[in-house]
Amino acid sequence: MGARGRRSTADLAVIGASGIETIRRPEPPDDLTDEQAAEWRAVVNRLPADWFPRETHGLLAQYCRHVVAGRRIQQLVSSIEAEKDFDLVAYDRALKMQERESRCIASLATRMRISQQSKFDKQKKRGTLTAKPWE
Repeated sequence: MGARGRRSTADLAVIGASGIETIRRPEPPDDLTDEQAAEWRAVVNRLPADWFPRETHGLLAQYCRHVVAGRRIQQLVSSIEAEKDFDLVAYDRALKMQERESRCIASLATRMRISQQSKFDKQKKRGTLTAKPWE
């Protein structure tokens, strides 16, 4: 039988052959712009250090590119809305671009488990009913 009570911090520490091992947060790739790299750092620093293993770096880089592109498209939408001569065709085209970027962002965020939907716990949604409704 194990010891009773909570385990101490010393018991929980991971110590490898070379001492305490630290996990470094991934650095943004060199091909990202400064704004995209800032988005990368913001996302990576918000989550645990081991959240993004090497195989997800491509997805994260694309996510950052789409977020920045979405900002640019929003600027375009705002400029079209502010024009005196409102161009409905250009506005519709910009909104379609914005929707496309939003779908890409949502899809990538869900795949990397950084969206609210990916963190949703189905068990918590269920009510606390103890009796079946038909009884």
